[in-house]
Amino acid sequence: MPSVQTASQFKLLDMYRDLIALPSISSTEPSWDQSNEKVIRLLADWFSQLGFSVEVTELDGLPGKFNMVATRGEGDGGLLLAGHTDTVPYDEGRWTKDPFKLTEENGRLYGLGVIDMKGFFAFIVEALKDMDLSKLTKPIRILATADEETTMAGARAIASAMAIKPDYAVIGEPTGLVPVMMHKGHMSEGIRITGKSGHSSDPANGVNALEIMHQVMGRLLDLQRQLKENYGNQHFKVPQPTLNLGSLFGGDSPNRICACCELNFDMRPIPGVGPDELMGLLHHAIEPIKQQYPNALELFHLHEPIPPYGTDPNGELVLAAAEITGNPAEAVNYCTEAPFINLLGCQTIVLGPGHIAQAHQPDEYLDLSFVKPTIDIIQRLVGRFCLAQ
Repeated sequence: MPSVQTASQFKLLDMYRDLIALPSISSTEPSWDQSNEKVIRLLADWFSQLGFSVEVTELDGLPGKFNMVATRGEGDGGLLLAGHTDTVPYDEGRWTKDPFKLTEENGRLYGLGVIDMKGFFAFIVEALKDMDLSKLTKPIRILATADEETTMAGARAIASAMAIKPDYAVIGEPTGLVPVMMHKGHMSEGIRITGKSGHSSDPANGVNALEIMHQVMGRLLDLQRQLKENYGNQHFKVPQPTLNLGSLFGGDSPNRICACCELNFDMRPIPGVGPDELMGLLHHAIEPIKQQYPNALELFHLHEPIPPYGTDPNGELVLAAAEITGNPAEAVNYCTEAPFINLLGCQTIVLGPGHIAQAHQPDEYLDLSFVKPTIDIIQRLVGRFCLAQ
């Protein structure tokens, strides 16, 4: 654990260095998955020194996975600054820098999590440390979550508990400091076909799972076309809910009738066409095949669906963020914790330094040109929504 600092000693690069040095990978692959506790304890120490009351909670059923809520001020309302403490895994062979050692080079900071998104917490501390928070008229809260990169368990737990009720929330994902007021959801689904193996010399003597899957894929591609024709939201570059066939596994030998085949695919719901509706359309599409081959087809979630998110484009937070950043709010195709934070009853936007194109990539970096504007934006948002005017 990095050494304890006093508030007067907080320096952005030192904070960044301490955060990046603490691995906190979240993965569905157990050999990669790690606890985020050290990051949470470090943040708890920082915000305690800034006069916040801090609550650290271990997630039910997930040992080693923690959330933190830090609060300065009294009552409900005010502003929530939120982010996740985990990162994706990394490909060691493709990184040219140590992912757990902050590297400053050519006007950039390199390291795993510099923009996605542990580094955002360093910006929050940097912005708040010199503000006079004794004049708060509404509370400011900091939320740090676990497992955004996999199950979003941390944000789901916060939404379920409903223990905090901010008026406004800003999630500091890398948007290039462009306010995001809408994004798609994400569904990862699997279809498994169980047939009957046999000798290939008489294909009729078995039930070929690959042949059934061929029919399934045809129905899914027809559903893909229907989604494009019947649904759309012009805020998005890709307006319709999408369906993408991702991976296919089946069979073991050309001279055996294939007994098992599995297809994994994703769907991207949009506001107004959520996971429940898409699942209904999906079940309808494959029902004829289920009728033709009873008990052969199984449809299952690869992870719990993440709903789409949207907030009022004319809401006070969206308009304030557009004014402060100089950038109009937009919709994006990737997804964040916003739909779960939204369940707290607040206006929510996604807004943070760095570009999404650098996220989940080798040599992830933050361009240092984002430093001053990000600090200014955080201070102005806090000033507008939490301080006496």
